Amino acid sequence: MSLRRSARLGAIPTLQPSTQTPAVQAIRVQQNGITKPRKPTIKKTISKPPPEKETYASTSSYWDPAPSATDLNHHHQPPTNHSSTDRPHTPPPLDRPVDPHRTNATLLTPHGSSVNAYPSTLTESSPSKTGLPRPLATTGTLLEKGLSHLIATDPRLKPVIEANPCPLFSPAGLAERIDPFNSLTSSIIGQQVSGAAAKSIRNKFLALFNLGAEEGVSHASFPAPEIVAGCEIATLRTAGLSQRKAEYIQGLAEKFASGELSARILATASDEELVERLTAVRGLGRWSVEMFACFALKRIDVFSTGDLGVQRGCAAFVGRDVSKLKGKGGGKFKYMSEKDMLELAAKFAPYRSLFMWYMWRIENVDVAVLTG
Repeated sequence: MSLRRSARLGAIPTLQPSTQTPAVQAIRVQQNGITKPRKPTIKKTISKPPPEKETYASTSSYWDPAPSATDLNHHHQPPTNHSSTDRPHTPPPLDRPVDPHRTNATLLTPHGSSVNAYPSTLTESSPSKTGLPRPLATTGTLLEKGLSHLIATDPRLKPVIEANPCPLFSPAGLAERIDPFNSLTSSIIGQQVSGAAAKSIRNKFLALFNLGAEEGVSHASFPAPEIVAGCEIATLRTAGLSQRKAEYIQGLAEKFASGELSARILATASDEELVERLTAVRGLGRWSVEMFACFALKRIDVFSTGDLGVQRGCAAFVGRDVSKLKGKGGGKFKYMSEKDMLELAAKFAPYRSLFMWYMWRIENVDVAVLTG
């Protein structure tokens, strides 16, 4: 999947703070107490859809990635995500089937069940049974296969890979459970504001639905889409949202509430279908979708040409002097043309998300803010 827009990566932070730059620092959300939570004004009633059937759940903790700005001109680094402080207490599964072109994370539904793209065993994962391509790896082998492909394709990547372990597609990373409505809502909240401001707005947003940290509710708690869809725009704005963001979030909630978007759809859609469905949501641009696909859904063949950090990394990787290119303008693709970037990345398919991650590392872009 070729992606265009600035970058905000959702990565499970393993890099030491001293080696990270602001673009990748993982932001852990610690809810601040809201003393007087407001109850939302309901403008309409949306019938609650039946809970999605729980299928193929993996054992892992909740992870809430929150992408921020979608405007390339405002972000020269990967986006920031909100990571859960909870981590798996049991070893992650190693044999769950996964595929580079499908969602490799376990997705949570708004009503507590969970969904994976493929059944839990390879014998049940045949195309005739699932309607999906045959999986190419398991949660225990995906990262190993991807890194081997990168090094075999271009040995110059070996020292970068050895110096920067990638946790995003590790067994533990693939075991994280993602609430897609939570993640996408947090992405909209974080657009074009600082991490501190996004955190504050998100806390107030949760407080509207009596989900503030002061009530002892876990970080995983998040209002169901039909509840948000039924909340007045004016009420949503009291959380600090702009008129447009309030409208974007309500529109996103309506799509989840109606079933136009769901965990099952996001798990099994092709890369092209995923971009088409999510860019149809007001407030979600192509770059935001690409970051969500990579860091939240753990899709491993994503490549975002519009991300400045990726552009810089690709230019440096092929031997260009990035410091000289910076002052020369060149518009949106001032470090490297989109055509050259796509040609460079093509040979690393179907593991271009991994290649993109290491292009961020080459330029020391802090991916922890994106990871999530």
